[in-house]
Amino acid sequence: MSERVIPLVDQRSAASAAARHGLPAAVPAQPIAANGLLGDQLGRPLHDLRISVTDRCNFRCSYCMPKEVFDKDYPYLPHSSLLTFEEITRTARLFVAHGVRKIRLTGGEPLLRKNIEVLIEQLAALRTPDGAPLDITLTTNGSLLARKARALKAAGLQRVTVSLDGLDDTVFRSMNDVDFPVAEVLEGIAAAREAGLGQANGKATGGLKINMVVKRGTNDHEILPMARHFRGTGTVLRFIEFMDVGATNGWRMDEVLPSADVVKRIHAELPLVQLEPSAPGETAERWGYADAHGRHDVAAGEIGVISSVTQAFCRDCNRARLSTEGQLYLCLFASQGHDLRTLIRGGASDEDIASAIGLIWQGRNDRYSELRGSMPADTSPGARRIEMSYIGG
Repeated sequence: MSERVIPLVDQRSAASAAARHGLPAAVPAQPIAANGLLGDQLGRPLHDLRISVTDRCNFRCSYCMPKEVFDKDYPYLPHSSLLTFEEITRTARLFVAHGVRKIRLTGGEPLLRKNIEVLIEQLAALRTPDGAPLDITLTTNGSLLARKARALKAAGLQRVTVSLDGLDDTVFRSMNDVDFPVAEVLEGIAAAREAGLGQANGKATGGLKINMVVKRGTNDHEILPMARHFRGTGTVLRFIEFMDVGATNGWRMDEVLPSADVVKRIHAELPLVQLEPSAPGETAERWGYADAHGRHDVAAGEIGVISSVTQAFCRDCNRARLSTEGQLYLCLFASQGHDLRTLIRGGASDEDIASAIGLIWQGRNDRYSELRGSMPADTSPGARRIEMSYIGG
């Protein structure tokens, strides 16, 4: 009797490959006009494009790139697979024709992409059909910001968001899991402020933001110290519920601290007053620090809470995500993208690529966060959601 040989499969690599294998981006027989009026199945417009420029990061945060998965053997994308800056800019221009007004560069850690300032300069030169400049921003872990802030500003970057999960150095080193000191991130934030990122005419505009992912039992004791530290600095601190993005971060509902609890904790010491959304489709609920009369103290500033687990905001979501290798994703929790790179590198015309983008968006009906509780579990490799490190936050 012969022995049965069962080949061993690296499930990590299999899941990664399955998630990165996009659906073909079809060009419709009838062109779809890029007139800024594009809507999806729920009537949501396309206003915000998030572009991942690398799938690599120098941190190993447990909620995004846990070290036990993203080790030295992890199959990162080869450089030839990445969209070039010229390809990114061309594609972004077509999204702008469809209504995009804001572009956020993400990663991985976007400042690891060599000469990222060149891409920012190219994107900053784009204009909407009515001649307005785009809102160009970037999300970073802050580790390289001190040395790059001035160059980023000079290239045309207008705003920056820094991920910072606590001020306590021991907690911060533990969460980034590469023993990186919090002091260097704070130096980066100071450098961004000094370079004028998030300012207009010398005044703070709230364009410098800090994102803190809150995990109950891990760093929730840092909520108040963070609020105290950034209050009155012109920097907007935003608290994000620990999300079930990807398949590797070990997400559990009991580690989610609802945003309502975050607001209560801060309000007990630093009274807050709720503010109106800053723009349609805004993901953060805004709360301003109150003065003695219960009105918003503008000088003290504001905080934001992003409640993607406990208070889904899918109905207003106007964001598309372009991966570093040209896959278009319609939701942060998607398991599969749409392959635009084949069109981009296959000689397709601008009209054909724009029509393909239009067709994809018109078919969009994603609302994962609204349906999270009623969706059956599917753990097959092809159904595993894309990792945040690949598509960006």
